[in-house]
Amino acid sequence: MGRDKLGSRLGFILLSAGCAIGIGNVWKFPYVVGQNGGGLFVLIYLFFLVILGIPVLTMEFSIGRAAQKSPAKMYEQLEPKGSKWHLHGKVSLIGCYLLMMYYTTVSGWMTSYFYKFATGTFESGMTSEQVSGVFSQLQSNPIEMVIWMAIITILGFLVCSRGIQKGIEKVSKVMMIALLVLILA
Repeated sequence: MGRDKLGSRLGFILLSAGCAIGIGNVWKFPYVVGQNGGGLFVLIYLFFLVILGIPVLTMEFSIGRAAQKSPAKMYEQLEPKGSKWHLHGKVSLIGCYLLMMYYTTVSGWMTSYFYKFATGTFESGMTSEQVSGVFSQLQSNPIEMVIWMAIITILGFLVCSRGIQKGIEKVSKVMMIALLVLILA
């Protein structure tokens, strides 16, 4: 059985954009922009994103294409004999696990907010203190937070279990187009 690959260039672009955008840009970015100068902050952010992001992205794609393995295994395969680059692969794997803890928690919060919007917990005209109170209530209830995190983890597992084309690529296309529609709205 061969390796599962992305089915289209659009799928690759949308999946890459989804990884690059990340939850931090959706969840906290508007707040950070407002606190740090608005449009000027965005210009500086985009500048550093380009000068730092493009070289790292190019390197990551090149190494991944050459090795055709996971990040931890690709360093082992491509490193020169006697070097210690494989340690970077292991550190990056640990980083992915730590990042997943953050992503599942914040995604659980966002899913909880979506549910609360849909069921009427959030009402028109609420003050920022009332909205903050809803979040404080969520954070003070560990069982509710674990339930939302578990829902996100199970959904992530289901998407990944369908493979790259039928799972990850398909979901990325729908979600990234939905994000674009939300941004335009």
